[in-house]
Parts: sequence; C-alpha cells; structure tokens
Amino acid sequence: MKRNSFNPSLQSVEDAIEIWQEWRDKKLPLALFLALCFNLIIAPLVLAANAETLSRSQAWALGLLGLGTVALSIYLFVVMFAPEKF
Repeated sequence: MKRNSFNPSLQSVEDAIEIWQEWRDKKLPLALFLALCFNLIIAPLVLAANAETLSRSQAWALGLLGLGTVALSIYLFVVMFAPEKF
C-alpha cells in the first residue's frame, strides 16, 4: 500500500480502512467481545439472584457458562437442521 506523506489525515483514513478490512475477516474476536459485553448484563443479574451465596467472580463464571451453553445449543440446533452447510 502506497503511503501519502503529504496529507496525514488521508493516511489515517487509509489506516482506518485497512484496519476495518482486517477486522471483517476475523470473526472470533468480535464474538468474544460481544459475549463479554453481554456478560456485563447477565453477571449482575446472577449476583442479585444469589447475593449471599455467590461471590462476584462466581457470578461472572456462571454468566459465561450460561452464554457458552446457549451458544453451543444454538450451534447444535443449526447443525442438526442444516447439516449440508457444514
């Protein structure tokens, strides 16, 4: 990629476009980021349901375990009903 040394704002736009194109190819980091963001909602709910018996780290672990279980069950459901895609 040819760099434009005369206009730094154009170079930053080119860098942003290059980063965006690389980001679109990698789906796993995006999925992990969204799972952790969704866990920000689930973990306090788990902690509020059992405030006296669970610590904060246990609530986070249970939230992630629940997210993993739901994701795995959705994946298996899709694989069962559309096996030719896999």
